[in-house]
Amino acid sequence: MIKNIAILGSTGSIGKNALRVIDALGPQYHISALSAHSNVRLLAEQAGRYKPKYVAVTNPDYSKELRELIGDLDIEILIGPEALVEIARLEEVDIVLTAVVGSAGLPAVLAAARNGKKLAIANKEPLVIAGELLMKEARENGSTILPVDSEHSAVFQAIQLGSCEEVNKIILTASGGPFRQASIEDIKNVSLEQALSHPVWDMGPKITIDSATMMNKAFEVIEARWLFDMPAEKIDVLIHPESIVHSLVEFVDGSVIAQLGEPDMCLPIQYALTYPSRVTGIAKRLWLEKIGSLTFEKPNLEVFRALALGFEVARTGGTAAVVFNAANEAAVEEFLAGRINFVTIIELIEHCLNKHDVKTNVSLGELVEADAWARREVATSLKRRTEGAKSL
Repeated sequence: MIKNIAILGSTGSIGKNALRVIDALGPQYHISALSAHSNVRLLAEQAGRYKPKYVAVTNPDYSKELRELIGDLDIEILIGPEALVEIARLEEVDIVLTAVVGSAGLPAVLAAARNGKKLAIANKEPLVIAGELLMKEARENGSTILPVDSEHSAVFQAIQLGSCEEVNKIILTASGGPFRQASIEDIKNVSLEQALSHPVWDMGPKITIDSATMMNKAFEVIEARWLFDMPAEKIDVLIHPESIVHSLVEFVDGSVIAQLGEPDMCLPIQYALTYPSRVTGIAKRLWLEKIGSLTFEKPNLEVFRALALGFEVARTGGTAAVVFNAANEAAVEEFLAGRINFVTIIELIEHCLNKHDVKTNVSLGELVEADAWARREVATSLKRRTEGAKSL
C-alpha cells in the first residue's frame, strides 16, 4: 500500500535526510508535497526529481523565482505561510513530516492533527509551544504523533516495552554541546564561532546555538511532558558526550530500557515513517567494541540556566512555554547577528518569563498573542539596555 508523504521543510537537514530515507525505502513511499521557506533552487531540484503534486514556498518574495525554475513541470505551486496548512489538510496525504524551524510550522501541525494525519514531528516548537492543545487535537481526531527528534524517538521506542503507568522516570540524554565542561566565567566570553562549533551533530545555526545553551534540552523536557503525559518530576537529563544512548526509560520494577545508535537522524526519521514496522534502512550501524566506553554525568544547572528554566516551564504549563520559545528565538537571532553576547540570551529569556502573566487552557490565538508579546519584550528590553549604556 503506497504511503503519500508531505515534507514541510524539505531543504533543511531533516528534510534532506528524510528524502534519502524515502529513496531507500522504495516506491511504496511517495512524495506528494514539499516545502521550503526561501531555498527555492534546492526545492526546484527536489521537485524535478520527486515530481510531487504540490510544492510550497512560504516566503512570497521567492515565488517568482520558483515559478521560473519549475514552470515546465506539472506541479501546483503554493505561496505564503498558509500554504503549509493547505498541504497538511490534503486528503491524499497520509503522513506529514514537519521540519520547519521555529514556530512558523505550528498552524500546519495543528491542521494535520485535526485532519487525522500520521504526524512525524522533527522540530521541537509545536510540542513546546502548544503541546497540550496538539495532543488534545490528536486524541480527538485519531491523529498519531510520532517524534523524529532522536531523544524522543528513543523514549517512544523504549516505552513500547511497558505502559505509561509503569514508567518511573524518563531520562533524556544530552551531548553537552561545546561548553559541557565550561564554568560560569568561561561562558561569559564565548564567541559566536565557539558557540557554533558542535562536537557531534551537524545542525543549522539556530539549533546549534540552542545546543550550546542547552535550550534544546530544555525544550525536550517540555516536549516529553506532553508527548508522554509525564510530569516534570518524572523527567531527568544526563550529559552523555558520546551521543550513543539517545535516551532511557526507567520502569517501576527497576528495569532501564535504552535505545542506542550512531548519531544519525536517518534512524528516527525512518522509524517514524514505517512505524509500527521496522525495515532495513540506511542508518549507520553501531559497533560498541569500537566505542569502548560510555560516560554519563549530571548537567551543571548553574552554567546551563536554560535547562533549569525548562523544568520550571514544564511544571508551569500554559503560555509560559510559548514565551520561553519566542524569547529564545528572538534572543538567538540577536546573538547570531552579533548584537548581544552569549549569556544575554538567557538573561532576556528569564526577564520575559518573570514579567509574563501566565494563562492556562489557552487557544491558538492566545498562544500567538503570547508569542508576539515575548518578541516585543525582547526588543524593548534590548532598547532599554542600549539607552542605559549610552547614558553612562
